[in-house]
Amino acid sequence: MTKLKTVNIKGKEYVEVNTRIKYFRQNFKDWSLTSELVELTNESVLIKAVIRNPEGRIIASGYAQEEKSSSYINKTSYIENCETSAWGRALGNLGIGIDSSVASYEEVKTAIQKQETQTPKKAKQGAVLTPNDSERWSKAADYAFKNGTTKLFSMYVLSDEDKGKMKSEVFSKAVNYAKENGVDALEGLGFSENYIKMIIKEIYSADE
Repeated sequence: MTKLKTVNIKGKEYVEVNTRIKYFRQNFKDWSLTSELVELTNESVLIKAVIRNPEGRIIASGYAQEEKSSSYINKTSYIENCETSAWGRALGNLGIGIDSSVASYEEVKTAIQKQETQTPKKAKQGAVLTPNDSERWSKAADYAFKNGTTKLFSMYVLSDEDKGKMKSEVFSKAVNYAKENGVDALEGLGFSENYIKMIIKEIYSADE
């Protein structure tokens, strides 16, 4: 099998799902790759991808599960991300792009992002956090959006000015999230009634 293009993650090479799909479509023209929704709730999704040969026989399959709350992107796209992971797993089980790993680039990247989102810092508790450290700041903002700024501030040391910047960034995330998903979606994220009222006011004032 042709060696496919890979992407490096922490010293190991992985093939992207789109590369596996492209190879599959070019070399297995009469085969099919389909998705089966195994379980869907407001919190998570489980999808099975199935590959069949021209005679309809199942040759390979792959499962993937995603939680809506596991990342900022998953809040709006957890079903799509899950389907992509399931495709990558099924194509890997068929033998496409597995020179270094059955797992796809997206699958590994998502797993790393989940770990980093759940624990946005690797430094000791009380480590200083500033906007100048853009990568850590961004991860911390995503964490604060999901868990609240109070919890984040108990983990990091921020100046009063930077605390204000973080609160503003989280507020902006909440406003954008409400615009995309509706204000009602904020209630499931643990925001207070007064905070939601502030977001509604911000949305309406911006539309005027």
